[in-house]
Order: sequence, then C-alpha cells, then structure tokens
Amino acid sequence: MVVSETLLEIRDYIGDGYKPIIDYGAWRVAILRYHPELEPDQITAMQRHDETDEVFVLLAGRCILFLGEGAAEVTAIHAVDMEPLKAYNIKRGVWHNHTLDRDAMVLIVENQDTTKENSPFTDINADQRAYLVQSKNTIWG
Repeated sequence: MVVSETLLEIRDYIGDGYKPIIDYGAWRVAILRYHPELEPDQITAMQRHDETDEVFVLLAGRCILFLGEGAAEVTAIHAVDMEPLKAYNIKRGVWHNHTLDRDAMVLIVENQDTTKENSPFTDINADQRAYLVQSKNTIWG
C-alpha cells in the first residue's frame, strides 16, 4: 500500500557517514552510520554547536561519544559508550566527536539551521588522539 507524502514521509539511509533525512521547521532528523574517517586513529578534531544541543540515540551497533572539556580548545576528553535506545543530549557549546562500529546506526536530532558556520572545529593534540584509540580498545576490547 502506498500512502501519499502529504500524509506520511518515509525516509531511510543506508550509506556511510552523516545524512539529514527530514527537515521540518526548526528541527532536523539525521542518521549517522560508520565511516572510515570516524575511526579513532583518523579523528584529528572535535566539533561543537554554538546555537543548539544535539541529541544522539543509538539504534544499532556500537558508538562511543567523545566529549571534550574546554572553551577555545579541548583540555580533557571523556569517552562514553552509548547504550541502545537511550537519548544522549550533548549540550550546546560542548566539544564532541564519535566513533562507530560497522553495524552502527545513530539517530540525530538537532536544529535545522545547524551549519559549519555555527559549529566550529578545533584540532586535538597527539596525546588526545592516542586517548581516543586507547578508549576504543579498552571499551570495545
């Protein structure tokens, strides 16, 4: 049975990385899946959103959220192993990044106007990069 999109919009995403799937008014729903650039040894920076919180919900697989303390730069990093079907609200202005296993699917809810212009990146140093790799190895074995 086919239902008109005036009644119901159905979207999915099976590619790699981040993909917005529904925008409406002030909010956006996106899907995040595995991408090689999200392997801990490939992560060189963290991002923050200056105008919005960002909600992550792990739907499948595994995902570690990396949360950074600090204002202009990251001074300390915390690794949080996400549990399926729990909502993780990363507060506005918090540095973050993530790593996913190949089976992971994460639902993201954020402001529709979240862009590179209001979401700066900052580089992390070699010790912090090593911490990301060590955290993944320790948490996932």
